[in-house]
Amino acid sequence: MPASSSQKPYRVGRSRTGLGLFATKPIKKGTKIIRYFGPLLDSKKKDEDAIENKYLFELTNRWTIDGSIRENVARYINHACRPNAESDVKPRKRKVFIRAIKDIEPGDEINYDYGTDYFKAYLKPIGCKCDACEKKRKKKRAEARAERLRLKEKAERKAKREAEKLAEMRARQRKAGAKKAAKANGKLGNGKTSNGAALNGNALNGKALNSKALNGKHLNGHSLTAAAGKRVAPSKRGAARMLQA
Repeated sequence: MPASSSQKPYRVGRSRTGLGLFATKPIKKGTKIIRYFGPLLDSKKKDEDAIENKYLFELTNRWTIDGSIRENVARYINHACRPNAESDVKPRKRKVFIRAIKDIEPGDEINYDYGTDYFKAYLKPIGCKCDACEKKRKKKRAEARAERLRLKEKAERKAKREAEKLAEMRARQRKAGAKKAAKANGKLGNGKTSNGAALNGNALNGKALNSKALNGKHLNGHSLTAAAGKRVAPSKRGAARMLQA
């Protein structure tokens, strides 16, 4: 690992993705921080055009910088979707500088956008780990947890309502069953009964009915039964007349 000079406003250090470049001093917006350099590769030469690594920086359709050499400290700068620096390309001079696009404070990691092609080829398959993407993922995870909790609480409320409805229905069924059983046992509401018990002061089966009686008792002063083998019928005057059987 290259040693960082105290004259430089940066140092190499550990980051979320491995190694990264961090500010050691305040860096003002617009400041050229570091140069990205390495051997120039000519795409017209087959052997050079065949070189592949993650540190290639394309200047033009023909010229590319191979930044994989150890001396190129700028190769430690990581990608960010919302960077605090950018690449300042000088095609004619075949040079690339990394320039601050925001004020950078000591301790901040320096980063720039690697571009769409690099992102699709190297970062998208494994997932970008820059701060902006990490925040998005955390937000999505938090939203997913909140949605799961919302659905769980909704399901619990629904289950509670259904349980309450079921309890109410069973209570009504028990009440109706008890009432039906009471009726079956000859018990009614309002103090009334059947089977020989009082019914509004009246009675059946030989008991008093409006001070009258059946089965051998008086009915309006008349008798419906007489001696054996005889039967009677009331006269016009209400007196009994004997009829021969």
